[in-house]
Amino acid sequence: MSAIIRVREQHIAVFGGSGSGKTVLVSSFYGAAQEQAFLKESLFHVISDDTGQGNRLRQNYLGMKNNARVPETTRFAATPYRFTLKMKNQGDDKTANGRLFDALRLVWHDYPGEWFEEEPSSEEEARRRVDTFRLLLRSDVALVLVDGQKLRDHAGEEEKYFKSLIWGLRDGLLRLKTELLDDGEPLVRFPRIWIMALSKADLHPEFDVHGFQDLVIEKAAGELASLQDVLTGMVQIPQALSIGEDFMLLSSAKFEPGRIEVTERVGLGLLLPVACLLPLERLARWAERFEIPVRWLDKLADNADVFAALIMRAKGIDEFLKKVPKVGPLLARIGRPTLAALLKLSETQIRNINAEARVTGDNLRATLTQFKLDLDQGVRDNLLVKSLK
Repeated sequence: MSAIIRVREQHIAVFGGSGSGKTVLVSSFYGAAQEQAFLKESLFHVISDDTGQGNRLRQNYLGMKNNARVPETTRFAATPYRFTLKMKNQGDDKTANGRLFDALRLVWHDYPGEWFEEEPSSEEEARRRVDTFRLLLRSDVALVLVDGQKLRDHAGEEEKYFKSLIWGLRDGLLRLKTELLDDGEPLVRFPRIWIMALSKADLHPEFDVHGFQDLVIEKAAGELASLQDVLTGMVQIPQALSIGEDFMLLSSAKFEPGRIEVTERVGLGLLLPVACLLPLERLARWAERFEIPVRWLDKLADNADVFAALIMRAKGIDEFLKKVPKVGPLLARIGRPTLAALLKLSETQIRNINAEARVTGDNLRATLTQFKLDLDQGVRDNLLVKSLK
């Protein structure tokens, strides 16, 4: 009898108005993961939990690849997509008990910007919006898509577009606030990292991620501060929030007249590392900077305990961990020292853990450490800015 597959879920919320590229983004993410080139090199398969949904996404991708056909925009559709990362050659049932879990799942919440821009047409729709947003609250990371086309359309007056985008998000959250709070009390579980992401980055070859960051800060610093005020009023431990501190470049493909080059993607390879490892990194920094009640630590970043434990079990790391001072209260299962040690691992140590995991066939550890390496490479490639707070 086969063992039950233990899955750890990571949630990412994607906000963006109609036409900002949400559908193209998720279609390109999934479609590219089905290509033979990806399957040959990857340690895992990306499987859509909903076969019909996966087929539609792949159809969108193949339409772009083969016929230069852009998927239709989906107004007012709030769709969760569930993708399971099933490891290759992870071992059999006899070795399952030694693993902390068997597979990763990315839950991608697509929340339409129109819901922040227009009033609900009925009480039923209003309830549906609240229910949808409650699901989204499980996310650790939120992407706020800055539409590259609209940014280009507003050249010279970008502040008008940023004001519309960010104020729409802020005002929508304010309207939902009463329904979302727990009996009026601020929330513990809430997206803690809000990344400004330039979609359709291929339309802005003049920008690396630092140029995009500078533009956002120059044109929208006040709007970001206003959004932060709203978010901090909704959560417990408001220090554990990163808003307007992280930036990404994203492009689903290179779009040319009569041709869409789907292999020329930007930033899509960072989405899984951002969803899985960036919250763990950020939790480690927060745990260093200020006291967080033990009962809340493991709620600020899903799966931080098992991800850190999996990485730190590697050969040679136990001795390194013993040298880290045991200061402050313990995290529910892994302890603050483990988080501190994780931050202090050098890139060479991460690469050694990754290489060891690949040799021994521990594809879960190899995948997580590769995500860490990918995050750092994204920073070096000027595709990602990570907050240092």
